[in-house]
Amino acid sequence: MLKLSNNVAIQDWELQFTQIRAQGAGGQNVNKVASAVHLRFDVLHSTLPPFYKERLMALSDQRISKEGVIIIKAQTFRTLEKNRDDALRRLKALILEAVKIEKARRPTKPSKSARRKRVDEKTRKGKTKALRGKVQL
Repeated sequence: MLKLSNNVAIQDWELQFTQIRAQGAGGQNVNKVASAVHLRFDVLHSTLPPFYKERLMALSDQRISKEGVIIIKAQTFRTLEKNRDDALRRLKALILEAVKIEKARRPTKPSKSARRKRVDEKTRKGKTKALRGKVQL
């Protein structure tokens, strides 16, 4: 089970892993290519909340097809388990990126006390920097 938040999780049966071996694998990268993984996740037929599904389908990402299938390819590591973990981590990051809502913040200027504090701090740092290496009697 891949936990996304306190009340949202993806069940193991919704994830399909396929071990891929690329054509013409040879030389030094044989082990790396042999442990490549494709993770397939069907958004429309998943147990995700409707809000998550809508936001995922609206996201413009080449890993998401028009039919609502996400395919993540992982072949960075030499072991199958690490590639699976990497694919799960990237799927989680993709879903959380889709549902993240930015807070509307209005630009504010620093208060008078904050400006004064910053000037005092810079002055203090400047004085101690100027005294470095100087012998004090």
